[in-house]
Amino acid sequence: MIDGIRRDHARFRQIIRGKIKQDLKKYISHAEMFGRKGKDTVSIPLPQIDIPRFRYGSNQGGVGQGEGDVGDPVSPGTEEGDQPGEGQKAGDKGGEHGLEVEFTLAELAEILAEELELPNIEPRGQKTLKSRTDKYTSIASQGPHSLRHFKRTFREALKRQISSGTYNAEKPMIIPIKKDLRFRSWKSDVRQENSAVIIYMMDVSGSMGDEQKEIVRTEAFWINTWLKSQYKGVETRYIIHDATAKEVNEDTFFRTRESGGTLISSAYKLCEKMIDTDYPPGDWNIYPFHFSDGDNWSSEDTKICVDLLEQSLMQKVNLFCYGQVDSRYGSGQFFKDLLEHFGGDHGVVTLSRIENRDGILNSIKEFLGKGK
Repeated sequence: MIDGIRRDHARFRQIIRGKIKQDLKKYISHAEMFGRKGKDTVSIPLPQIDIPRFRYGSNQGGVGQGEGDVGDPVSPGTEEGDQPGEGQKAGDKGGEHGLEVEFTLAELAEILAEELELPNIEPRGQKTLKSRTDKYTSIASQGPHSLRHFKRTFREALKRQISSGTYNAEKPMIIPIKKDLRFRSWKSDVRQENSAVIIYMMDVSGSMGDEQKEIVRTEAFWINTWLKSQYKGVETRYIIHDATAKEVNEDTFFRTRESGGTLISSAYKLCEKMIDTDYPPGDWNIYPFHFSDGDNWSSEDTKICVDLLEQSLMQKVNLFCYGQVDSRYGSGQFFKDLLEHFGGDHGVVTLSRIENRDGILNSIKEFLGKGK
């Protein structure tokens, strides 16, 4: 019976997984379609399918159920004073509910990888994170009572009684004493894991509206989901900028809006300083992501950005991704300038234009499809 339940549950998960893959673009472009978000899980509301069935209730009278003549209306509300289309009183019955299914972030990462054909990342740098796992692989003569190994204890008592001649084969009675007790014991398996840091940068000047920030928030969720499935330890840092740049927490990153101008180089300089101070490239896998609507204060500042990329950042990071979120107020010139300098398929610098929510899926593939 238990095996049957497990098979049914596995089949149900496969059906739901197929449904999510089928509608992945919809889930990605509409972040509000997710329910609760936990540290390692996400709940996904799905429409519930009702199988047609008979419903039984009290008889209400009318044609076929009591008095009535040929030609009498079948619909309710035919008494004097009742008008077609009038509302009904509030009921006490529950409404229709959807089905909410919980998925782990690892499962979502697998679905994303299958749909976008994302290759596994080949980490660079040294393995700097120590992962310790305790495994019960041995037996000890001392330990807590909760870890007592009954079979090994019984075996030791039997060996002792046979060797001492006290064992009676006709009336076998095995009574362990203290020195017969055996306990499960563990060994610590310490592994070196690759670690990574994601550095998000975003223009928060007046031309970046709420819609653009929501697109960035949604894309960042899926980027995090994928990279966390590839690395054991992932740190995330956030930089906002207009004419100046500063580090903030995640909530501030997505809520802040300024009215000043834009100097993109201020964010790139702070990113460079952050890497030099906290993340030696020989030990860390580094992923800066910059989102903007493409406005920069001057072509001179754009030149500074290009120099920073060519002379510093490109030598230190696995991948540098620039995502341009289209805005009615943004010129989009910065994308054109980077495209002119680095081309559309540069080894380290990856560019993507995100016209609207429907462009998020393609942007994720452009950023993560190289396996770096």
